[in-house]
Amino acid sequence: MVMPPKRVALVKDAMTAFPHFIEVHEDSVAARRIMLEYGIRHLPVKDDGKLIGVVTERDLEVAELVGKSQEPARAIPVRELCSRELYVVELHARMDVVLTEMARRKVGSALVVKDGRLAGILTTSDVCRLYGELLRELSPPADEPA
Repeated sequence: MVMPPKRVALVKDAMTAFPHFIEVHEDSVAARRIMLEYGIRHLPVKDDGKLIGVVTERDLEVAELVGKSQEPARAIPVRELCSRELYVVELHARMDVVLTEMARRKVGSALVVKDGRLAGILTTSDVCRLYGELLRELSPPADEPA
């Protein structure tokens, strides 16, 4: 049986819409609280409404390790922790193009914009979820012959 061709998935099909974000003047303690509260690992950073970076769970872990070696431990400003090398994509970008570029850049997220404003975030977890759904659609259950 030949399956009809499907359209290539778009970023909007897998992204997390309306992501939480943090302002650049906040600190590592606030970032950690947001991540724990919402169960997320990537947090876009804004400065007066403009995207300027992303702080990750790993960034916070490294900062906490460094902080333990200092006396007294201090909250670190997000502006000192966040990566400023953003990968920003449009809402209707093709997933194949975006994923190839994420792999090339070795990044775990892409910030998604619509009309220049933050509309979502695409993370490796989002991609894994979409890929799992696609595999279920393409593969028969184990109890059915292939």
